[in-house]
Amino acid sequence: MMITVLKKGTTQGQMEHLIHWLKNQGLDVHISHGENMTILGLIGNTSKIDMELLGSLDIVESVKRVSDPFKQVNRQFQPEDTVIEVGGVKIGGGHFAVMAGPCSVETEEQIIEVAMKVKAAGAQILRGGAFKPRTSPYDFQGLKGEGIRLLLEAKKATGLPIVTEIMNANFLDLFADVDIIQVGARNMQNFDLLKELGKTDKPILLKRGLANTLKEFLMSAEYIMSEGNQNIILCERGIRTFDTYSRNTLDLTAVPALHEMSHLPVIVDPSHATGKVRFVPPMAMAAVACGADGVMVEVHNDPMHALCDGAQSLRPEQFADLMERLRIVRRAVEQ
Repeated sequence: MMITVLKKGTTQGQMEHLIHWLKNQGLDVHISHGENMTILGLIGNTSKIDMELLGSLDIVESVKRVSDPFKQVNRQFQPEDTVIEVGGVKIGGGHFAVMAGPCSVETEEQIIEVAMKVKAAGAQILRGGAFKPRTSPYDFQGLKGEGIRLLLEAKKATGLPIVTEIMNANFLDLFADVDIIQVGARNMQNFDLLKELGKTDKPILLKRGLANTLKEFLMSAEYIMSEGNQNIILCERGIRTFDTYSRNTLDLTAVPALHEMSHLPVIVDPSHATGKVRFVPPMAMAAVACGADGVMVEVHNDPMHALCDGAQSLRPEQFADLMERLRIVRRAVEQ
């Protein structure tokens, strides 16, 4: 892959003429308009392009190759932050979003009650699991299609966009009305699934795997983007280390690092990262402080009897208190 930076003052006609020539060389061209520059990302076999010839053109400021294995998700490819918009909610580029709801959808009454309460507290997106990948085959696996139907009922009742996890591309038809499709940590390197999601135009929330590096994480995002879907949200949800006191180790360094490496928005899931309800608020606030574009928090109206992950689920009143704290931290960070 190659990046060509155009000089300020390049006309639309000049740019189109250059793009036409590049496409005739068999390359795809991605255009990124920044505040002070326009960048052409050249995708394909760029070895036949003479860099010196391209760089000598009057309208070209500079030309360089991207050495990182991830190309389209690369910050060099697109210096400006990507902003994902869903149901009037923006994520990234200075826009902060809170996703909240139960780990799994259990009943219509449960999901609608939780949806109404998290919305009242300020959440903009409803999360809830319909398909649940569980470590044990004997644990509750989710309501599947019925769970999605109940999520859509909650959306109808509250107006909140919904995000829920997919486990298999065979179920894609069930996700036609889902606003954001989540790829869980266990499926981060399910490349066949990622490629199928890349052929959709749905926003994809991609969670980091339990033991994956940031480069591997971005390569998974590249799989989606290489198929044409540019709408990706990265989610840090903790990684497995030698410590067992919390469920995982929340790698908050990933937030500024991913922002440095990529233009995609980055959110944090402190619930799955810590596994303990008392750790969720401080880690959610820390996520805001280190520059995350949002948080995903588990909320249940009766955690003691939850069918999945009750130990890490906030009660609605605890979530409302957390939202107030997040607003305070955001104001402090923005000053």
